[in-house]
Amino acid sequence: MKSIYWTILVGIISLFLLASCDREPTVFVSEHSAVPLLPAQAYDYVSTSKVVNDISMPDMDLVNSFSTQFAVGTVGTNIGQSITQEVTNNDIATLGRVLFYDGKLSKNNATACASCHIQSKAFSDGDEFSTGFGGERTTRNSLSFQNLALGNNFFWDSRQRTLQDLIGEPITNHIEMGIEDLPELMNKLRNVSYYPELFKKAFGTETITEQQFSQAISEFLASITSTNSTYDRALQNDFEEFSSLEKLGMAIFYSDKALCGSCHTGANFAAPDAVDQYYNPSRGTTNIGLDLDYADEGREDGFGGEFKIPSLRNITLTAPYMHDGRYETLREVLEFYNTGIQAHPNLDFKLQQDGHPIKMNLSSLELDALEAFLHTLTDEDFITNPAFSNPFEI
Repeated sequence: MKSIYWTILVGIISLFLLASCDREPTVFVSEHSAVPLLPAQAYDYVSTSKVVNDISMPDMDLVNSFSTQFAVGTVGTNIGQSITQEVTNNDIATLGRVLFYDGKLSKNNATACASCHIQSKAFSDGDEFSTGFGGERTTRNSLSFQNLALGNNFFWDSRQRTLQDLIGEPITNHIEMGIEDLPELMNKLRNVSYYPELFKKAFGTETITEQQFSQAISEFLASITSTNSTYDRALQNDFEEFSSLEKLGMAIFYSDKALCGSCHTGANFAAPDAVDQYYNPSRGTTNIGLDLDYADEGREDGFGGEFKIPSLRNITLTAPYMHDGRYETLREVLEFYNTGIQAHPNLDFKLQQDGHPIKMNLSSLELDALEAFLHTLTDEDFITNPAFSNPFEI
């Protein structure tokens, strides 16, 4: 008799598990409405995006005083940035957040944008190369992102200039997410129970179009801001909170001795403004002399070995580094710039002298200081902000 009971119990459990496998991801539902609300609480994405306007630059006179104090040479200039895209509608950004985290955007219903862009890793993924929907590996390291509204060059080869233009590429990539084309995806989303209502809330209609889809994700991406690092807080008080080592590192960063601040400029410590005369055709890419012969040539318009100049915000969270993830630690990156730059024909003019790659020859202490300064760019609030988190996790 007991064996019969056990057989029935096992059968019931098996049926339950089978039914669970076919369920859609858990969604938040308002107690007052049958309309799925993702996320459960509203976030002010408009203000989140606009806070980028409040990111200010260090006073170069102050930085120069650090430079004089520590005798690290001339301090360069830092090019400012202005916001180029803002969130305009909270409901649209909310929809974008759901789409960003939804595995249904992929061929196998399991790979989301967030699979390769993880919040705790500053929206990178911690791997040399990312794993796509079918288990294949991508050919470039997953870029982190924050304050994307300050940028106008996306992907390692800077081939896209706007957030909306970049959205479809990973989704239709045969390695990354594997969807045949965006019309196929739109048809798929129309049959997902929670999307018609979410699109209606965002756009006033249950119609799901490619333009609305791209706008929603791009507005969520534009909302992902990082403005509360140790550096940002210290900036408000003339860096009095900085240790002597961090002040030395900051002075070296902006000095002509290390040249970091000449490429990682502006409030986001990223590529110079598009008007910078030295970046032709002003896409924020450069050749830093990683190799003499590049397996990946980077930009596809004749500028061999040129890759995007990424933001250094939250750089301590985004290892491994470079387009191919070759360096596991920040120290390895600094050592490369210190003594390892290669004499490539397209080497950035700032990284050569008399036709030869420069050697910064920073001391061990100076490298320690530079690394300490880069650590101040980490924003702990950013990687835990619920407005940027997975809405499918309760």
